[in-house]
Amino acid sequence: MTYHPKSEFMQVMMERGFVADCTDYQGLDEALYQGVVPAYIGFDATAKSLHVGSLIQIMMLRWLQKTGHKPITLMGGGTTKVGDPSFRADERPLLTPDQIDANIDGIKQVFAKYIDYDTEAPNKALMQNNAEWLDGLNYLEFLRDIGRHFSVNRMLSFESVKSRLDREQSLSFLEFNYMILQAYDFLELNRRYGCLLQMGGSDQWGNIVNGIDLTRRVIDHEVFGLTTPLLTTSDGKKMGKTADGAIWLNADMRSPYEFWQFWRNTTDADVGRFLKLYTELPVEECERLGALEGSEINEAKVILANEVTTLCHGAEAAKTAEATAREVFEKGGVGDDLPTVELSAADLADGVSIVQLFVKTGLAKSGKDAKRLIKENGARLNDEELTDAGLLIDAAALAAPIKLSAGKKRHALVKLAE
Repeated sequence: MTYHPKSEFMQVMMERGFVADCTDYQGLDEALYQGVVPAYIGFDATAKSLHVGSLIQIMMLRWLQKTGHKPITLMGGGTTKVGDPSFRADERPLLTPDQIDANIDGIKQVFAKYIDYDTEAPNKALMQNNAEWLDGLNYLEFLRDIGRHFSVNRMLSFESVKSRLDREQSLSFLEFNYMILQAYDFLELNRRYGCLLQMGGSDQWGNIVNGIDLTRRVIDHEVFGLTTPLLTTSDGKKMGKTADGAIWLNADMRSPYEFWQFWRNTTDADVGRFLKLYTELPVEECERLGALEGSEINEAKVILANEVTTLCHGAEAAKTAEATAREVFEKGGVGDDLPTVELSAADLADGVSIVQLFVKTGLAKSGKDAKRLIKENGARLNDEELTDAGLLIDAAALAAPIKLSAGKKRHALVKLAE
């Protein structure tokens, strides 16, 4: 793409690697250059936290506000009741309204750290819930006023739907409606707040184009779409997922230390790219750090981990996580901030097997997984290789906290509750 933008927001997006596609580069750039542009990203409330996979979108909204525009965070209180079928092999489990509301409360905590909803400036961020307009829709009126603008032939041609049908996997009528509801969100946000732009991952392209088309047909307003690349790590893994589960953004679901460690473990080839996307360091500095080699690239990874953790959990949490990591890795000690499991004397009356402890600390997914780890010499107890899967730990063994390790990079503490 050779377009050279005039607006600061598009300059930032393009030079930092946020842009996969745009419906009209020049038209959007002109609108951004001329005044405050309200723009939104939708987040369905399928869990109590978002994970690292959503961080690229959150950073887009943050940059949007930093460059003088108005972010609208749209919570999918309505659309979560349907479930987005895009590129999924199966239908999402349906959640109750109470579960959805609880999830939204958890997700709100994330956004408060990245986006300013309190400023009095024209670019004050908004948080909306699409249940506000979707829950009360009259089905027949909606079909007549909105449904008539959608061609089923065209909807079937979208890659997200087509790939599901090509695999002969069932697509329910409920899910098929999702793209109509998302398109309606864009129309509604344009009517209410003059929203001109919808952003999202490139898997949302079809849904975004539908919203642009609907808004033009119903109220003859010109709006835009901008998508980000679908991120994978250089070794092909999906961003935000690891062997031991999702890297959640809420501290009660993934500790700041584990979050910091995820970024510290970035592959060498990804450091420069991740610095540009997930931190606010100048682009030249991101490129300089990303080009380092040998032991120096490890210090670049520490900078990446500190910067991303500071944004998500605060500077103090980043500092503590780094100190813990240095204690554990460089001095072979036991850091204060490692994930910790506390057991009472009653829990230990008959002893607890070392296999159970690996599961309790989250270092193994199951007893079978823990036994395999021990058998393959990947488990350590206080930095010594663990070979006995039948070992029992009692209260006496926990006179001082014990450190368990799975491989070289994952550690946890077990200690006696006071």
